[in-house]
Amino acid sequence: MSPHGCDQQHAPDREDEHDTMTVTCGIDWASDHHDVALVDHEGTPLARVRITDDLDGLHQLLELLTTHGDTANTPVPVAIETSRGLLVACLRATGRPIYAINPMAAARYRDRHAVTRKKSDHLDAMVLANILRTDRTAHRPLPDDSELAQAIAVLARAQQDAVWDRTQAGNKLRSHLREYFPGFLAAFQHNREGISSNIARTALAAAPTPDQAAKLTRVQLRALLKKAGRQRGIEAEVERLREALRIPQMRQPHQVEQAMGRQAIALLRQLDAPCISVDDLAEATVESFDAHPDAEISTSFPGLGTLTGARVLAEIGDDDPDSPTRKASKPSPEPRRSPGRLAEASRSWPAGSRTSVWPRSAMSGRSPA
Repeated sequence: MSPHGCDQQHAPDREDEHDTMTVTCGIDWASDHHDVALVDHEGTPLARVRITDDLDGLHQLLELLTTHGDTANTPVPVAIETSRGLLVACLRATGRPIYAINPMAAARYRDRHAVTRKKSDHLDAMVLANILRTDRTAHRPLPDDSELAQAIAVLARAQQDAVWDRTQAGNKLRSHLREYFPGFLAAFQHNREGISSNIARTALAAAPTPDQAAKLTRVQLRALLKKAGRQRGIEAEVERLREALRIPQMRQPHQVEQAMGRQAIALLRQLDAPCISVDDLAEATVESFDAHPDAEISTSFPGLGTLTGARVLAEIGDDDPDSPTRKASKPSPEPRRSPGRLAEASRSWPAGSRTSVWPRSAMSGRSPA
């Protein structure tokens, strides 16, 4: 047993020195610890260890890799089932090849090493190490992107997630309004952002029931429009909303309607958060993207603006086209969810790319009405 608590088995000496240096590492990650396994070019286990998810664990891992021939010129490649997290970020900073293996692909490889379905963290780490030993050319290392490109990827993906959260929260509120206040949906169906627009959310917060909406005066509607940021055509919109919100409709019993109005306010609060996040993250994404030297090239393509250009850059990165990571880029063998005519285009995007599954509303930053 080593001082670090790992079992080490030194492989026998080989005549070919290059073979003895061919070591691959697999890491089965978790939230508070990680299982590490090292194998040589013949699949002989060299070491296994469980490290903690902190700085001490990172130092222990680096020492283990150094013990088995890791150098700056010949770094030991690492396979792990994620491309995120502090451990991956720190390992990428060392300049070593990091292979983010799709968990579904790793599960297929696992069947080659075990007959039973029993879960084993050590076995998973061994499987990942052997994936690089036998099929390294079939997988792609994480690109050596610049720090700015990685920051843009974080912001662009967060903004995309916020768009999806906004759509989900808007669908919940829309479904609820349909049960007691369909007139409100009809009043704002012309708006391209629907009930996710500032005007719709401001009006619903002020009048969440048909009774309250019908009692809104012209002065109140004018104030609500200005509060929501409307600057033009206010008087015409006031008359349109006043008429639309007074159209007779089917109604719930009074107390039920009041209760559903309170529920609508709660759902509206859930919608407000992603709506604000979408705008804030879009601004931050565009600001970072404009500072990137490839921004002008990305936006020169037809149909790509600053936000969509940032999303594309986030997925393809800015690694040197002549580098091994970019040359090794290839379509993912996993099936894509893109239907119809987008299916063919999706094959050109890297594995794990979000671009091929973006709905048009997410690409444009708008939610459906």
